[in-house]
Amino acid sequence: MRANRYFLLFLMFGLVIASLATRRGDIIALAMPFLAYVGLAFGFAPPAAFQSQKNKNVFEMPDETDGKENQAGEDGSEEPGEKLSLSRTLSRSNVKPAQPIEQPLTLKNEGTALDEVLFSGGLPPGVSLVEGPAQARMPLDAGETTVIAQTLQARRGEYAFPPAQVVLNETFGLFSVQANLTAAARLSVEPDGEVLRPFILRPPQTRGFAGPVPARQGGRGTDFFGVREYQSGDSLRHINWKASNRSFRSLYTNIFEQQRIADVGIILDAREQVDLHNPELGSLFEYSVRAAAALTEPILHAGNRLGLLVYGPGMESVFPGYGKIQQRRILRALARAGAGHNFALESLAHIPTRFFPAGSQIILISPLSPEDPPLVAHLATLGYGVLVISPNPLVYENLTRSEAPLPDDLAWRLASAERRFYFQRMQRAGVQVVDWDVSQPLAPHLQMALRRRR
Repeated sequence: MRANRYFLLFLMFGLVIASLATRRGDIIALAMPFLAYVGLAFGFAPPAAFQSQKNKNVFEMPDETDGKENQAGEDGSEEPGEKLSLSRTLSRSNVKPAQPIEQPLTLKNEGTALDEVLFSGGLPPGVSLVEGPAQARMPLDAGETTVIAQTLQARRGEYAFPPAQVVLNETFGLFSVQANLTAAARLSVEPDGEVLRPFILRPPQTRGFAGPVPARQGGRGTDFFGVREYQSGDSLRHINWKASNRSFRSLYTNIFEQQRIADVGIILDAREQVDLHNPELGSLFEYSVRAAAALTEPILHAGNRLGLLVYGPGMESVFPGYGKIQQRRILRALARAGAGHNFALESLAHIPTRFFPAGSQIILISPLSPEDPPLVAHLATLGYGVLVISPNPLVYENLTRSEAPLPDDLAWRLASAERRFYFQRMQRAGVQVVDWDVSQPLAPHLQMALRRRR
């Protein structure tokens, strides 16, 4: 439009110069239709600029009546000009990556009629338009409201929507006004982990509330723990008659292992040096995030207290808590998590162990680098129960190749042997290890490791 305007102005100026040079009035007459066209277009031109009020979702155009600027009234409030407002509504604010999101955009004209409004809604990187127009062109009468329906889909992450671009055009197509309309909205796309069956952890210590975790102490429970002499108040149903028959003066009763809840902490390794990328399979870090999301549900559903530490570009943490609210906090933190590099956090030696209560269960999700196994074993010596879920980077890298390594491939055999050696070193220190092939579900690997420990 600006090019068309400049072309007409240049043409009129050329005709005037030509008429003055040749002293012919008919040449000036040729310029009159173009001059009238530009004059009419200027008369119907949209307001010159937008002025924002306190509400960031409303953008005003100065009222050009009487050629005066808007002035504040006696009470200090601004006189209303031409207003164009935008509101954005999301059907869901917390979704999974595969779930569609309905987004109706409502554009309302609270001022004078507009000949043509070109609207293009801004989407943040990572959010894609599945259905609906990316741009919309329509006239808006005074007081008219139009709704633009869109269906979105997004990758894992947290998103803040950028301003939408609006261009006002007049009928003749020579003058236009461009501005941005801000409609605040936030979207959290949480990771979708597989559904895990309930499993039992055995940390060194438990909390003093009833739960599913064996406490290694006699009391009320379901699993047999031992036999002791009968005491006043013991239930007669728990008397061990076989042991009592061997004694002529004493009765013996069965005692059971108490079951309580535990403190559990998940450490998600987000260091860039242990992450692998592939254009077909994506990032190996994404599998770690999904594993952390999958572990959240059964741990909290059993009544345990759970915390999260994302260790990598920073140390984002979710303090230990219970229930559905804690699960929502952890899933939001996992939605924001991303792999990155930090020189101060290149080693697992800087994990803040005081963040987790003494004697709690730590679940480390990490592909592991060659320097990590001794540091992981050190966590077990501090009195923590340690479970390592390690997405296998060797198998993951092999999945990206067109040909599988041969059994006699020396490099493959050496790398696999080195990884097994690291795992054996951690297991000797009391660490439970899950070597996870990400092309297979996590559940059978986890159940096998816990069963082997028992």
